[in-house]
Amino acid sequence: MSETIPYVPPKVWKWEQPSGGQFANINRPVSGATHEKDLPVGKHPLQLYSLATPNGVKVTIMLEELLALGFEGAEYDAWLIRINEGDQFSSGFVGANPNSKIPALVDTSTTPPTRVFESGSILLYLAEKFGAFLPEDPAARTETLNWLFWQMGSAPYVGGGFGHFYFYAPEKFQYPIDRFTMETKRQLDVLDKTLAERPYIAGDDYTIADMAIFPWYGGMVLGRSYDAAEFLSVHEYKHLVNWAQKIDARPAVVRGRKVNRTWGDDHEQVPERHDAADLDAKQVLESAAE
Repeated sequence: MSETIPYVPPKVWKWEQPSGGQFANINRPVSGATHEKDLPVGKHPLQLYSLATPNGVKVTIMLEELLALGFEGAEYDAWLIRINEGDQFSSGFVGANPNSKIPALVDTSTTPPTRVFESGSILLYLAEKFGAFLPEDPAARTETLNWLFWQMGSAPYVGGGFGHFYFYAPEKFQYPIDRFTMETKRQLDVLDKTLAERPYIAGDDYTIADMAIFPWYGGMVLGRSYDAAEFLSVHEYKHLVNWAQKIDARPAVVRGRKVNRTWGDDHEQVPERHDAADLDAKQVLESAAE
């Protein structure tokens, strides 16, 4: 039986080989564009460049919720950014988000157009622009932002930590899996205990905090993330599961989850969305399949 040779970090790290795993072809230690390509621009006030990862879904849920409330200015074009193919490193996308991460939003209703990047910033921008899903009361507003920023700071441990080492990494090692499983379950417990005391994350009302947290943690307890529901014993978090099921049933959430999606059942995929009819057509197909 061969022994594993422990890794000894060099005095100075150098990028000498791909990191391995599913995203090895796009991981690199430098920023900036790799190729010249302008971003497409559609007819609507808001231009979204994204993919239906949890961070991308936050924004499409928000936009669909705004449209459901009748805000015509929230009409949007959703352009597909295939991150596995490096679309996020085009010169146009880097101009919209120098960090080369989805989602990126450009508001063409302003002069000059306003770029907004980082999913939490986009949710806050849209909430303030339309005066929706963010309480006006200072205490309630602060509690909503507490949870919005909690999600932004916590989810990297789930995605880049637990998800990477448990699901994506080419080799499995106990130490990182144990480390990030412990933290992921602690976060699930935080949410479960919070939702034992109130119907929504920040209080009595549905807010951008729910929209930010649902795609990550709701998806996890609903069995959609990393094939890890049994491993994490998600059934233990009953209040969180009930909340996730409630959010998942909202019509705008059902619609938002489909936008920029390129995997799963065909009737759940709307790679690009330029009109409400793009989603309605999928709804017709879904109804016909039932």
